[in-house]
Amino acid sequence: MSATPAASAAFGHAVRVGAPNIPDRDRVLDRIAGALSRRTLSNNGPLVREFEDRLRRLTGARHCIAVTNGTVALELAVRACGLTGEVIVPSFTYVATPHALSWQGLTPVFGDVDAYGCLDPDHVRRLVTPRTSGIVGVHLLGTCCDAAGLEAVAAELGLVLLFDAAHALGSATDGRRVGTLGRAEIFSFHATKFVNSFEGGAVATDDDELAARVRAMRNFGQDDDGVVRSLGTNAKMHEISAAMGLTAVENITGLIAGNEQRHTWYADGLRDLPGIAVRGPRPADASNYSYLSVLVDPARAGVTRDEIVRRLAEENVFAKVYFHPGNHRLEPYPQERHRPLPLPRSERLAEQILVLPNSADLTADDVGLICRLIRDLVTRATGARGEPTSRPTVSVRARESS
Repeated sequence: MSATPAASAAFGHAVRVGAPNIPDRDRVLDRIAGALSRRTLSNNGPLVREFEDRLRRLTGARHCIAVTNGTVALELAVRACGLTGEVIVPSFTYVATPHALSWQGLTPVFGDVDAYGCLDPDHVRRLVTPRTSGIVGVHLLGTCCDAAGLEAVAAELGLVLLFDAAHALGSATDGRRVGTLGRAEIFSFHATKFVNSFEGGAVATDDDELAARVRAMRNFGQDDDGVVRSLGTNAKMHEISAAMGLTAVENITGLIAGNEQRHTWYADGLRDLPGIAVRGPRPADASNYSYLSVLVDPARAGVTRDEIVRRLAEENVFAKVYFHPGNHRLEPYPQERHRPLPLPRSERLAEQILVLPNSADLTADDVGLICRLIRDLVTRATGARGEPTSRPTVSVRARESS
């Protein structure tokens, strides 16, 4: 699916999905310098504690426990909840979600998604067996799960409900902030997330006992007095990651506003284009708009999603295909063990979804040019009326060294 940019590519530098946001370089470096001066680099230092406090205030959760990454956060959460046997999870998610379950000796059972790409509560109900202990919903690309629907199923059937909120920091649904849903939620602060800590994650929960178990497990099973109370691992976040995470969280309001502005630019630039639909949040959501995703219907657009990816790559724009072909079709998860029923919505989404660059350094001109490249390709394929593609009068290549 790769393509080599032409010498005359529209962009003189690579424009990528997940380019790291660095909202205040000087503040990050000041915090790192402070950590070096204190000679406290790990073991629950002051920056980690401050980062956890800021996350608590942002999410409204009673506890936010910072850890090394989002995958480990989910592993700690499922282990601290005592999950066993089977756990229902969407197939349409990054492979880290089912891998974290499998790594803890659990069997992921793949459910289909609803119209917004998140785990469908009605399908979950059909998958429950006597071996089912939990559900992991995944907030997809800034769009929240049907939390109320999943909570109703979990309560009725006595299941533990967790949420993978790696994409959803700062989002909310039905007036409830992500971080306060289910028994616990996990966050990722990987470099590709719009709020990043270089690498990091967190477990958010309102459950005091669960928080105490997670906090001990991240530090070799030791409680606050240093007494080993349980099995554990080394999942502590260090001060350098916390310095970056703190600075990003301080700027989250502006980052979300920028995400939403770019979403508007893309929606305007691709409006009324046959077979191309910019995805928006669930009506009940307040979204962080961190991912710019579109659906490509090849029957109407005249081109496939993969053809658009190749065309953009020729112009130095590297869009991404997310979660194809779905976890239920990956080799580690044979159907006879993981029992997927037909998953038509997941498979259709995996064939059509395309994620476009959305980093904070993109300007209106950048987004407009990406939209014109897509519009030109679809216009040529369908004969639809649209603006011809043109190079910007002020070359984007001039920004290459900035």
